Amino acid sequence: QVQLLESGGGLVQAGDSLGLSCAASGYISSNYDIGWFRQAPGKQRDFVSYINWDGGVTHYADSVKGRFTIARDNAKNTVYLQMNSLKPEDTAVYYCAADSRGTTYYSNTYSYAYEYDYWGQGTQVTVSS
Repeated sequence: QVQLLESGGGLVQAGDSLGLSCAASGYISSNYDIGWFRQAPGKQRDFVSYINWDGGVTHYADSVKGRFTIARDNAKNTVYLQMNSLKPEDTAVYYCAADSRGTTYYSNTYSYAYEYDYWGQGTQVTVSS
């Protein structure tokens, strides 16, 4: 069983920065591809960012490109999401998810939530204007 635990959320003002972490534990391989998604109240869960198992491939949603940076430290089984220049529209619960099969990488389906088989509980990010 794999557990993912997000941390680092909080309340910030527009223009501020925030760093999220996704720590994996349990029976997990550092070869897992990881995605970040977010869900605002009353809205669907949207893709935010992706990093493949060795950190060599990253992707971002257009809405966060240039402001967010994803990285990973496989020795610590942790993936990070650095969020800069935050906007009120970034307010959401942020989830990390793991793809244990490599489907997101080989099929280029990293933005589809159904391709991920493990999810964290989420961490709230609130950006005030």
